[in-house]
Amino acid sequence: MNAVIRVLAVAGVASAIAPAAAQAKDFSAWAPAVNAEQILGTSPDLNTTALDGCPMQSPDGLSLYMASTRPRFAGDARTDLDIWVASRESTDAPWGAPENLGEPVNSLADDFCPTPVRGGGLFFVSRKVVPGATCGMGDIYFTRLNRVHGWRAPTHLDCGADGGPNSALDEQGPSYFEAGGEFLYFSSGPDIYASKRRPDGTFGSAEAVTQLNTAASDIQPNVRKDGLEVVFASNRNAPAGQDIWSSTRPSVDDPWSVPVNLGSAVNTAANETRPSFSWDATTLYFGRAPGPEGMSDIFVTTRAGVSQRER
Repeated sequence: MNAVIRVLAVAGVASAIAPAAAQAKDFSAWAPAVNAEQILGTSPDLNTTALDGCPMQSPDGLSLYMASTRPRFAGDARTDLDIWVASRESTDAPWGAPENLGEPVNSLADDFCPTPVRGGGLFFVSRKVVPGATCGMGDIYFTRLNRVHGWRAPTHLDCGADGGPNSALDEQGPSYFEAGGEFLYFSSGPDIYASKRRPDGTFGSAEAVTQLNTAASDIQPNVRKDGLEVVFASNRNAPAGQDIWSSTRPSVDDPWSVPVNLGSAVNTAANETRPSFSWDATTLYFGRAPGPEGMSDIFVTTRAGVSQRER
């Protein structure tokens, strides 16, 4: 069994979920987005004068993963991206100061787009060069946190030549969900792709999600846990810049709807990047570049959600 899937299975990520058709989910419109530091009690170190982005909550809502070029210590001169995580005691509490994940997750190259999954698993992208393994500019990896021994050595997903999802281009924004199968959505170069877990436990080759792609740059997708809604960043409205767009579908067997712009409550004249849902899809974190504080800052918006049984 592929090491990535074996870890997922051990972590309990591969548990079945109820069919999406059994229940519909209605949501209100997104509220005006705010700088995440404006949430009362949040650490002033959540955003810095450096690049801070790629935010995503853990499924339990107690950790906020992000990527940042901030110094790791006083006098640090490196400027590559590292993965950091902020924590809180409850889902109603504010975020504390982010901490660097350190080795073996972070390297001397860019490590970014952290994607936490249930059971302590973490997909992420790294631009490190590993002889005989690296596929391209940025590849998708998987690791898992051992509460006693720390993060395990990351496992590299296969290259396309070997039937895997990584390519010679830059992979970004991995999004794992279980609905109608086990899928990994991500962007490769300027388009959005999907990879499905195969019977042998490996992730298959990448297939373009044509309903979401245009001649523009459509990147960094994040799919709701039921597989019925996706958000992503796109500059298809250029010269307006990069905005967050969304698409829905009635079931995982249906095609995605024509994507719609999330509008002025979320998007601005700046570039909005790497959006991600909370587990209940009522909170959306994303990056904004430039931010009011640095090269890119983390912003957040919320909406109300009400489950309704289908008639």
